[in-house]
Amino acid sequence: MNFTRPFTDQSFFLIAGPCVIESREHTHLMASSLRDLAEDRGIPFIFKASFDKANRTSAEAHRGPGMAEGLDILAEVRSRYGVPVLTDVHESAQCEAVARAVDVLQIPAFLCRQTDLLLAAAATGRTVNLKKGQFLAPWDLKHGVEKLQSVPGHGPVWVTERGSSFGYGNLVVDFQSFPHLRKTGCPIIFDATHSVQKPGALGNATGGAREMIPTLARAAATAVDGFFFEVHDCPAKAHSDGPNAMPLDQFGALLDQLLVLWRAGRAAALQDPAAR
Repeated sequence: MNFTRPFTDQSFFLIAGPCVIESREHTHLMASSLRDLAEDRGIPFIFKASFDKANRTSAEAHRGPGMAEGLDILAEVRSRYGVPVLTDVHESAQCEAVARAVDVLQIPAFLCRQTDLLLAAAATGRTVNLKKGQFLAPWDLKHGVEKLQSVPGHGPVWVTERGSSFGYGNLVVDFQSFPHLRKTGCPIIFDATHSVQKPGALGNATGGAREMIPTLARAAATAVDGFFFEVHDCPAKAHSDGPNAMPLDQFGALLDQLLVLWRAGRAAALQDPAAR
C-alpha cells in the first residue's frame, strides 16, 4: 500500500479492529473477517488493535497482553493475512520495537502534544497517525504535524478527528474541523467510534452511544480520506470500549453506505477542488 496516498478515487481507506488485543484467536477472527469485508468492497484496509491500553478509567480495567505478546500477535496477523497493521504507542522507548512489528504507529489523542513521543515515532520512518486531542482546537494540531515532519527520514503523517470534550462526560464532533485539518496537507481520518464515547459515564468505565456511529460516519463521508472504526463481534463482551464499538455483523452494510457517499463527495471535489 502507498501510505502517502492510501486511497483512490474509488474508495476511502479503512482502519478497523477491536480496541484491544483480547486473545490470539479473537484477533485472528477479527482480522480475517474485516479483511474479507474490505476486500469484497475494494477498500484499502489496515488492521488495528492495541497491545496495551494505558489510558483506562479504572486501574482494574483490562489493558491488553503487553508489548511482547501483543507485537507477536500483530506481526502474525500482518504476515498471515497480508494486511498492514496499526497500533498505539504511549512512550518514546516503545517506538523502535513497535515499528519492527507494524506499519503504522498511532499517537493516542491524549498524547498528541508529547514532543518526545512524536519525535521518537517519526524517527522510525513508519507512517504515524496523529489523533487530535479531545481538548485541542483542530487548527492547533498543525504543531504536532510539524514536530513529526521536523524529523529527518520521517514517514507519512495522517491526522484523525475523534471528537472534542463538551462539558463533562460527552464528546461532540465539530464538522468545521475537517477543512481546518485539511490545511495540514495530511490525509484526514474520521474516528467514528471514539467520537461517540461518554467518558466516565459508567462510573468506573467509559460509556458510549453506539447507535450514533452510522449517523456521524455518514455525515463525515464527503470530507475525509479514511475512516477509523473499533469493531467487535460481540460489543457487549468486549474487554475495552464495548459501548462505542461497531458490531461486526452490521459493519458491511455501513461500509456500503459510506462508499456511495464518499464517491459522490470525491467526484464533486474533483470538479471543484475548493469544495474540499
